[in-house]
Amino acid sequence: MCFAIFWILSSSFICGCHSKHISLPTQNIHEEKLDLKVLRELCFSGIPFEGGIRALCWKVLLNYLPLDQMIWDSFLKKQREVYSQFLKEMIIQPGIAKANLGLSREDVTMEDHPLNPNPDSKWNNYFRDNEVLLQIDKDVRRLYPDMAFFQRPTDYPCQLILDPQNDYETLRRRVEQTTLKAQTVDRNRSGVTNVSSPGKALNLYPSNEYEVLPSGCEAHWEVVERILFIYAKLNPGIAYVQGMNEVVGPIYYTFATDPNNEWKEHAEADTFFCFTNLMSENRDMFIKSLDDSQCGITYKMESVYSMLKEKDMDLYMKLQEQNIKPQYFTFRWLTLLLSQEFLLPDVIRIWDTLFSDQDRFDFLILVCCAMLVLIRDQLLAGDFTVNMRLLQDYPISDVHTILAKAKELQGGS
Repeated sequence: MCFAIFWILSSSFICGCHSKHISLPTQNIHEEKLDLKVLRELCFSGIPFEGGIRALCWKVLLNYLPLDQMIWDSFLKKQREVYSQFLKEMIIQPGIAKANLGLSREDVTMEDHPLNPNPDSKWNNYFRDNEVLLQIDKDVRRLYPDMAFFQRPTDYPCQLILDPQNDYETLRRRVEQTTLKAQTVDRNRSGVTNVSSPGKALNLYPSNEYEVLPSGCEAHWEVVERILFIYAKLNPGIAYVQGMNEVVGPIYYTFATDPNNEWKEHAEADTFFCFTNLMSENRDMFIKSLDDSQCGITYKMESVYSMLKEKDMDLYMKLQEQNIKPQYFTFRWLTLLLSQEFLLPDVIRIWDTLFSDQDRFDFLILVCCAMLVLIRDQLLAGDFTVNMRLLQDYPISDVHTILAKAKELQGGS
C-alpha cells in the first residue's frame, strides 16, 4: 500500500473585505512516522479532498490510524476483521442457520422461543434491540434529505450480510418484518420539539419517494444504520440517541466518496471506528444523567454564554434581557457539531478544523460564540421572535468567515 501524499495548504482568513493568505509548511505523509503537530497545523485551515487526503487525515486526527505508517497494513487488516466479527455476532436473528460459517443451527424450540419470559432470552434481547433499531431506521432514512447520496446504492454492499448462502437478514428486512412500532420523539432533552434545523427542512428528495433497490444492493443509509446499530449494541450504557445519525453521516460520506477505491471499499468499518472514537470524546453530551455535570451538555451550553459575556457584554446582556436561554439553540449546535446548521460540504470544512484542534470541543464553543458575534447587529436590533428565528436558522453560510472569527476570539484580539 502506498500512502505518499504531499501538499502545501494555503488558507484564507477573511477579515472584513480583505483576505490574508497564510502559507503553512509542507507535510510529507511519506515518512515512517507522522508529525501530528505539523499535520494538525495544516489541517486546521482546511484539508484538500483530492487524492483522498481528507479521508486519510481524518482517520489520523480521530485517533484511528496510528502515526507509525509501517504498521498501517496490519492494523487496518485487524480492525476490519474485528468489524466483520461484530457483523457476524450482532446482526443475526436467533436460530438462523449459520452452517456455512462453521456454526451449527441451534435448536431454539426447547431452550428459547419468542415468548420466553427469561430476561436473558435471546429472543428477549432481539425484541429489545428492535426498539433501538426502529428509532435508528427512522432517523437514517431522512439523513441529509436535501441530497440524494444516502439514498443511492453503495459500490461496496456488505457481502457478508447480503450473501443468501449465509442466511443473514438485513436490518432493512428486520424492520419490515417487526410488529413493533417506533415511538415518536416529541421532545428532546432540552425541551425543544424540533431537532433538525428549520432552514434545512427543505426536502429535495422526499422520504416517500425512496428508490427501491434491486436484490443484492443496499443504499448508503443502510450502511449508516448498520454502523449505528452495532455501536448501540456495543455501548448499552448510551445505546442510540437521536442525533447520532447526524454525527456519523459526514464521516461516512467523506470515507464513502474517497477517490482511492482501496480505502473506499472499507468505508463502513473505518467509519465505525472513527465514529466510536469521536463519540468517546463527545458521548457525555448525549447522556441525560450527566446533563448537569461539568462534562455534560448543560455546562457546555452555559460555556457559550460565559465566553460571549467575556467577548461581547452588550450582546450577552441583550440575550439575557430577552430571556433567550442558550439551550434554545446551542443544544443542537453542540451535540450535533453544527451538522444541522450548514450544508454538508460546509460541515465537513468546519470539521477539518474541529478535528485538527487539540481541544476540539473547546474550539467548538469558540465557533458558537463567533456565530453570535457575527450577527450581533441583527440580534441587538431584533425582538425575541426575530432573534429566535435567527438563532434557530442561522443566516450566515460562509463558514470560513465564522472559523476566522473563532480563531480571532481564541487569540483574544
